[in-house]
Amino acid sequence: MTNGKLRIAIIGAGIGGLAAAAALHRFAEVDVTVYEQARRLGEVGAGIGLAPNGQRGLAHLGLREAIEAASAEFEGTGSYYRSDGTFIDNYASDDSAGEFRVRGIHRADLIDVLAGAIPADIVHTGHRLVGLSQDADGVELRFENGEVATFDAVIGADGIHSVVRESVTEPSEAVYSGSIAYRGVVDASQLPEGWSRNLKLWLGDGKHFMCYPVRRHELYNYVGFVKSDRPLAESWSAVGDVEDLRAEFAGWHPDLQAFLGAIDEVFWWGIRDREPLTTWTNGRLALMGDAAHAMQPHMSQGLNQAIEDGLALAAFLKDIGTADVPAALEGYAAFRMDRANTVQAASRRNGDRYDSQGEYEDLDKRDEEVRTTAELRRWVYDHDALVEATAAAAAARV
Repeated sequence: MTNGKLRIAIIGAGIGGLAAAAALHRFAEVDVTVYEQARRLGEVGAGIGLAPNGQRGLAHLGLREAIEAASAEFEGTGSYYRSDGTFIDNYASDDSAGEFRVRGIHRADLIDVLAGAIPADIVHTGHRLVGLSQDADGVELRFENGEVATFDAVIGADGIHSVVRESVTEPSEAVYSGSIAYRGVVDASQLPEGWSRNLKLWLGDGKHFMCYPVRRHELYNYVGFVKSDRPLAESWSAVGDVEDLRAEFAGWHPDLQAFLGAIDEVFWWGIRDREPLTTWTNGRLALMGDAAHAMQPHMSQGLNQAIEDGLALAAFLKDIGTADVPAALEGYAAFRMDRANTVQAASRRNGDRYDSQGEYEDLDKRDEEVRTTAELRRWVYDHDALVEATAAAAAARV
């Protein structure tokens, strides 16, 4: 420790890494350093759904006002439809208490909010981790630029292809879902007058399409998921063909055709996740976010679960000495693993359900299950990661 404080390194300055840094800085009062391989902070991609559980965590960080200013609340009731426009059910958007409602936010805007919640000098860009080693006293990090640094604990927030994970658990391959996602944003002014300021989700045979507002309703995020065996792209910036996207959903409901007609740019990438890990920690190393529980996007929970991870880490690493770090990290993993794995499994199942695959080729069965998912969403939405992790950490120390 330096000046009596634990020294914690976070590898990766995406949404999860920055949220963890903000939580550790605010609640655990440790010395945090964030390393990012890119030359500057930023987040490519488009919009994401910020669920009530994620918003609750950000509110604990004092960011509720900033998030509300940068995002778009889902107004009224979102809807599920069959491909022909037949209404299936409303989309559960709020928590049980009605305190938080799903909001759409652009990834770049969320990165800006999170970066503003931590001291700028704790983030070090241009640092690609190439190796690490640990002993009883700490972890040594080695970077491509030649820098070497030692910490009391290291948190891997470095995504589905995490370098830190290689030192935590056995290697495994990312699992391709069989689907690609066409993704982008549309200027709201290009949509028909009175377009819903909420989420719309059309479900069909082997594909589905969703859209919702972001950035104060100035933009609409969209994602079209389709089955594909084309070569996979990891990049958010693989340029797609708008006409290919329109052809995939030709003949679907006229409202969707109107939305497709407003699209002038599209990107695509292959959807992957991983089989659940059996461990997230090794000594002074721990994983979080996609490094720990990469999941398909069909519950809109990837970033929200990462925010929960960051808050839980802060609760377990608060007020401990360096000798207690391994046990604290094990406590964090034990607290988080079952919940994250449950959400990960639900995300996979939702993908099959939305695409009417397997048992869901029976559309009546699919529709009925869609109607029952509100209960699961409320369980996800009502969680308060900071409060519950604080209680769990206190119980573990008794």
